[in-house]
Amino acid sequence: MKKAGKIFFFEPNEEEITKGDSVIVETSRGLECGKVVVSPRELSADENPESEPGLPLKKIYRKATEADLIQLEENHAAEKRAFDICLQKIAEHDLPMKLINVEFTFDVNKIIFFFTADGRVDFRGLVRDLAAIFRTRIELRQVGVRDEAKLLGGMGGCGRPLCCASFLGEFIPVSIRMAKDQNLSLNPTKISGVCGRLMCCLKYENDLYCENAPRQNVTFRPKNGSRVVVADGEGKVVAVSYSRRNATILLDTNKTVVAGWEDILPVNAEDFESADDAAPVEEPKPIEPPKPERPPRPERSERPRRSDNFNRRYNRPENFERNPRPERPTRPRGDRTRRRDPKR
Repeated sequence: MKKAGKIFFFEPNEEEITKGDSVIVETSRGLECGKVVVSPRELSADENPESEPGLPLKKIYRKATEADLIQLEENHAAEKRAFDICLQKIAEHDLPMKLINVEFTFDVNKIIFFFTADGRVDFRGLVRDLAAIFRTRIELRQVGVRDEAKLLGGMGGCGRPLCCASFLGEFIPVSIRMAKDQNLSLNPTKISGVCGRLMCCLKYENDLYCENAPRQNVTFRPKNGSRVVVADGEGKVVAVSYSRRNATILLDTNKTVVAGWEDILPVNAEDFESADDAAPVEEPKPIEPPKPERPPRPERSERPRRSDNFNRRYNRPENFERNPRPERPTRPRGDRTRRRDPKR
């Protein structure tokens, strides 16, 4: 049970369920122990985006008993031991990955290891070793930096616990344009969270700023070689696309990102120009007169034969017949003379 996990809906299955009860449910990962946070009520289709239309909700398996809660505590203790074992195996295989968290399903039918890495990691040997130790299904799941901060938790720059680890069930999209609308400093170190991405709290008051303050509707286009600021940091523009209205930026960390013109802010205002003024105006193409219709081709039987055209060209009569080619005399195989090489 996570403090800031996602909310899923299940059918009570004629059980007297109240808010705060611990229940055992069946999920895609297997049996899980969860906590009821919403009292039973009628649910509309719009409130449950996780379920497909026409499919019934999954049912609650049963209420959690004292033995189930003890089993849950034992699973949490086993997760810590599995974390240490996995760290040792990662060091033995010398894999470029960072282990974040370990989760057991309630029935210990599957163990999930969460990790982060810069690229793809070949962990097949690691999975074989872990499966031989724990004798159950092993899943290694790679997550991003925002999910890492959500799993580990921590304190934000405001002095409070991280929003993603406290109450945010899902991540909300945040753009650097929100910081521009709120007249905040565009220094990436001040508007980025512990994960290195833009802080989620930029979204909280953005609607209020957009309603009270007129938003600038003019879009500016960066120039090649100009210094800009994007959500991932500061860098240099290396390519600009007019058709897609985006730019390719080489960050100071030697990382290349692609961002739209609306999400790019200049370091110097002189390096940007209005996109409306810079857009090339296409001249209308002249209307070409219609081409004359081509006469229909005669049928194959009416076409002149090739021999007739040849006779007409060389002034030959139509009934001209070529002399038959004389037959080549045959030579017996035994009389065939052998060629000699003149160099010999």
